[in-house]
Amino acid sequence: VSTEGEQCGPPASPCPPGHGSCPPIVVWDEPFFQGKRHEFSTDCYSTPERGFSTVRSFRIESGAWVGFEHCGFQGQQFVLERGEYPCWEAWSGSNAYHVDRMSSFRPITCAEHGRSQLLLFEQENFQGRRGELSDDCPSLPALGWGGSAVGSFLVCSGAWVCSQYPGYRGFQYLLESDSHAGEYKHVREWGSHAQTGQVQSIRRVQQ
Repeated sequence: VSTEGEQCGPPASPCPPGHGSCPPIVVWDEPFFQGKRHEFSTDCYSTPERGFSTVRSFRIESGAWVGFEHCGFQGQQFVLERGEYPCWEAWSGSNAYHVDRMSSFRPITCAEHGRSQLLLFEQENFQGRRGELSDDCPSLPALGWGGSAVGSFLVCSGAWVCSQYPGYRGFQYLLESDSHAGEYKHVREWGSHAQTGQVQSIRRVQQ
């Protein structure tokens, strides 16, 4: 973790409004691509409102999405990149507790894997020691970040996923440059499931 350097440079180009060309996600209401099938290219606020009790398997053609345990983009987060997810273990197997359902999801429109920058601070409101990342970090402690907690983040560009433990394990927290103006001043802004500032690995989201 670099603790030197300038503050964020000019922001990346904004994402297209609505991102109408967003690649689709194909979902099924049963494991292993069985049961009712539907294709989405925009946000799904509530799977029950779209005729699904939940999503139990899905395929992402390209790009990245974020799924949520509950309707309304609430609960545990699952960052989902290109590939097939035949059962719940495929998307929540390394999380702190297993979740066998996904009830809302949306595209991640600002991921820029080759040009991403993230500032992290040991205290809330961008106070205390500061670090800077422009690459994946499987272990913050191994790179010299003291302690296991982070107080706040400033996302200069791209989208990042923070994990509770080294090796990208445990709860996931998605940080986006086009959400909160890239400012995550305290734990409560990381997601409805965030309880502590424990973050020990961080990586860029693949687009």
